[in-house]
Amino acid sequence: MTIKVAVNGALGRMGRTVVAAVSADPELQLVAAVDTAQNKDDAGHTLPEMPGRGIARELEPALQASRPDVLIDFTSPFTVMQNIEIALKNRVRPVVGTTGITASDLEKIRSWSLAYGTSALIAPNFAIGAVLMMHFAQLAARYLPEAEIIELHHEKKIDAPSGTAIKTAEMIVAARSHEVQRDVEELEKVEGARGGNFSGIRIHSVRLPGFVAHQEVIFGGMGQTLTIRHDSTDRTSFMPGVLLAVREIMKRQGVIYGLENILNL
Repeated sequence: MTIKVAVNGALGRMGRTVVAAVSADPELQLVAAVDTAQNKDDAGHTLPEMPGRGIARELEPALQASRPDVLIDFTSPFTVMQNIEIALKNRVRPVVGTTGITASDLEKIRSWSLAYGTSALIAPNFAIGAVLMMHFAQLAARYLPEAEIIELHHEKKIDAPSGTAIKTAEMIVAARSHEVQRDVEELEKVEGARGGNFSGIRIHSVRLPGFVAHQEVIFGGMGQTLTIRHDSTDRTSFMPGVLLAVREIMKRQGVIYGLENILNL
């Protein structure tokens, strides 16, 4: 069975990569491309993968006209919740790589999924190597509970810390044998120098040109350190995970948070 796919954020750097990957997959059919950004020079034009068909500016009419099975969303933290609700309301399964989704947002998404009887998959990171990095970090946290996270992304990433960093911190906290507490009073000579504090885990965010998506988790113990690092040097690194998610969400119920839940780790 061919899976019909719409891509939201199709003119962005991730969106264009997704459009190319979907178009190259013989089991998928690209039926709609949407991008609401008004400042994109080629908005309203066609994509090479969709000759003769314009890029839609509004999500809901595009979904109603094309009736896709799945919506892949790589847009903005400011609009992602609205996009998910629109997709679920129209019985389209969202596969979401847009970050910035909070725990309370997930509860809303679960309620929408239940109300509309439509499944959804949200992943802070679709790179399989990054998912393995998080998994290995969770294993390490059982034995080395003290950790800090450094995440590095391109200069146009809006949210900080990244969804991957937050998800990693959540997994470390869940795996630790005990809560980490320090009695040392710290003096920050520059505010924020020690990074954000997530349940005792310091998270440091770097935003610079030249990066795509990178993260290292540094564990410290008596007389030793352990560093687990993953680097996405090209956006194509996310595509195997995205395409796997599109196939898997057709078989699943409810809301799946994290690609690890479909990798049988």
